[in-house]
Amino acid sequence: MNYSQSIQDTITYIEEHLCEKLSLDEIVKVSGFSKYHFIRIFKREIGLGLKEHIQSRRLTMAAKLLLSSKFSIMDIALYCRFESQEAFTRAFKKVYALPPGKYRRAINHLVSINEVNDMQTNQQIPGWIVTGTAPGKFEAGFDREVFFKGTKSVVLKSTSTELETGDYYTVMQQFKAKNYIGKRVRLSGFIKAKGVTGWGGLWMRIDNITANVIKIDNMQNRPVTGDTDWNHYSVVLDVPNNSAIINIGMLLSGTGELWMDNVSFDIVTKMFRLRMSILAVNCQKSL
Repeated sequence: MNYSQSIQDTITYIEEHLCEKLSLDEIVKVSGFSKYHFIRIFKREIGLGLKEHIQSRRLTMAAKLLLSSKFSIMDIALYCRFESQEAFTRAFKKVYALPPGKYRRAINHLVSINEVNDMQTNQQIPGWIVTGTAPGKFEAGFDREVFFKGTKSVVLKSTSTELETGDYYTVMQQFKAKNYIGKRVRLSGFIKAKGVTGWGGLWMRIDNITANVIKIDNMQNRPVTGDTDWNHYSVVLDVPNNSAIINIGMLLSGTGELWMDNVSFDIVTKMFRLRMSILAVNCQKSL
């Protein structure tokens, strides 16, 4: 029996009532099946239990509200039907690798169509933060078969074709700007793309002490798209006196795969370039 339409009807119902109290009885009624049968086929078809699916969608909505609104974290938590800010924070951090407040500060303004546009080590790429707007639709890790130099590269790839406009994933690092005040810095590396329908590239953003963006370059005005072989890219910014944090990384928006290798972060001077070993891992060896 083909359950696709019934499951889609229930998913549509859930989306339309995502920020309301969802009743299992009402959801089952939409499906037309018995409660036991529905719960079984829903998990088989979707890959998640009903409760897990609803929480995943509410977390996705919360992530977008964190980036697109000025609502407080408490208001977002309650709007997305979490019992408390603490419960929301625990669930959000488990999926997005950062607590909501830090996620908002780190990711906000990273992608914008108007722009020319306690950290835990993750298991995919040790020493880096891996996050984005829809973690369940992307994956990140090392690729030991595709690399530019050495033995492996970092890869970001979409795992779903049902991405919403603006969905993206990034691997990133943050560090204090105090050693780079008044200097020009550059993030550079080699990137390869396959089937990128949106865009991708290196990015660097400088924030002040209140986490407001001072400067940003995310290559959105010169993106990596489609299928491209290994090529060298860089982003360069001057670090103002009021800088507090420098954020760097690689980003994939939309479907496809994006590889990064041979990464370096440099202070650029008129006479010479001084290599700076600020990455938590030795990028020249590990990427």
